[in-house]
Amino acid sequence: MRAALREAERAAREDEVPVGAVVVRHGRIIARAHNRPLHLNDPTAHAEVLALRQAARRTGNYRLNGCTLYVTIEPCAMCAGAMVHARIQRLVFGSREPKAGAVGSALRVLNHPKLNHRVEVVRGVLAAESASLLHEFFDRRRSEARPRLPDE
Repeated sequence: MRAALREAERAAREDEVPVGAVVVRHGRIIARAHNRPLHLNDPTAHAEVLALRQAARRTGNYRLNGCTLYVTIEPCAMCAGAMVHARIQRLVFGSREPKAGAVGSALRVLNHPKLNHRVEVVRGVLAAESASLLHEFFDRRRSEARPRLPDE
C-alpha cells in the first residue's frame, strides 16, 4: 500500500486527484499507476485501470488471476467492473469513498450477486494516510479557487 501512496503523491504533484494503485503477483509489484485523466485527456485513466492495463501487458494476459490490486481509495463502478473482468483475486484499499465507492459505500458493483467472479476485499489499509492526501488536495483546490478580496 505504501507504493500505491507514493503513486497517489505523484498524481497530486501533477495536479491530478491523488489516487494511486499497484498490482502485485507472487509478492512482486508488476504494475503501478496513478490518476491521469487530465494529462491523458481520458476519462478512463483512473489509477486502477491504468495499473490493470500495465499488468495485463506485462503478463501477456488480460486475466490477472492470482493478482492483488492495492489502491488508495475505494474504487468507482468503472474500476470495480474492470477488476471483475480482469479476475483480480484480491482488492486492498485505503479510504472509503462515500460518493462513488462501488465496493459498498455508495454502490455494490464488486461482488454483486449477479456477477460470476468474487474478489476478496480488505478495507482500511493506511486509510488515514490515503484520506489525508485527498483532503489536502481538495482543500488546496478550494483555496486556490476562492475569490480574493482586494485587501488580501
